[in-house]
Amino acid sequence: MLTPSYSRYVAIGDSWTEGLGDADETRPHGLRGWADRVAEALAAGRDDFRYANLAIRGRTVEEIIAEQLPPALDLRPDLLSLQGGGNDLLHVRVDIDALVGSIDAAVARANEVGARVVLFTHGIPAAGPFRALRGRIAIFNQLLREVVDHRGAVLVDNWRLHEATDPRYWDVDRIHPSPYGHQLAALHALKTLGVRHDDEPLPLPDPHVLTRRQRLLADVEWVTTFVGPWVHRRLTGRSLGDGITAKRPTLAPI
Repeated sequence: MLTPSYSRYVAIGDSWTEGLGDADETRPHGLRGWADRVAEALAAGRDDFRYANLAIRGRTVEEIIAEQLPPALDLRPDLLSLQGGGNDLLHVRVDIDALVGSIDAAVARANEVGARVVLFTHGIPAAGPFRALRGRIAIFNQLLREVVDHRGAVLVDNWRLHEATDPRYWDVDRIHPSPYGHQLAALHALKTLGVRHDDEPLPLPDPHVLTRRQRLLADVEWVTTFVGPWVHRRLTGRSLGDGITAKRPTLAPI
C-alpha cells in the first residue's frame, strides 16, 4: 500500500490547532502544536511541501467556516484539517445538528477544490468543564461520523484515544493538550492518514501524585486562574482570540 503524499496542507480551527499548551518561542505566536508536528512529518524529505495554519483560539465552528475556510480554500490545499466545536459545546445552548450540518457543508466545499479533509472527534480531558459535557460530545461525535461517511472525509477519532485520559497529556488549564498531548495527537493523526514517519511519543515525566489537600488547593487555583477569567469573557462577549491573527496565513515551508 502506497503512503499518501501531500504537498499543500492547510489547518483551520480553534486553539487546539493553533497549538495552545505547546509553547515554543521559536514559532509564530510562540506555539507549536499537533498541526505543526504533523506538517513537519509530512515535509520530511520533501522540497515542495508547504503548510499554512489559519486557526485562532476561541473560534466557534461558525467563525472558523466564515473567517478561515474561504482563505484556506483559496490556497488550493490537497490536505485540509478542520478541528472545532469545543467552544460551541461549552455554550449553555447549542444546536448540535446545525453545528454538524455546517461542518458537512464546509467539507463539501473543500471537496470541490480537491482537498482531502480531516475531521476530529472530541475526546474527554482528564479534568475540566468538558467532562460534564460527555453526552453532548458523544452526540456531536456520532453526527460527525455520519459526515465522514457521507463525504468520504478522514476521521481522527480522538474519542477512542484512551491513553489521553492521563493528566500528563494535558496543560495546566486542563483544556488544552500539553506538549506530550500535542505529540500524541500528531502521531494519532499521522497513523490515521497512513503516513510513514520516524516520530515517537515524547517520554512522559513521572506521575505527580498529590495528596487530597494538594488536589483541593490545585482545584482552587485552577478555578481562580482559568475558570473565573473564562466566565468573565463569556459574560462580556469577549474571546481569547480577540485581536489575534493567523500564525501561518500563507503556504510556506516548515
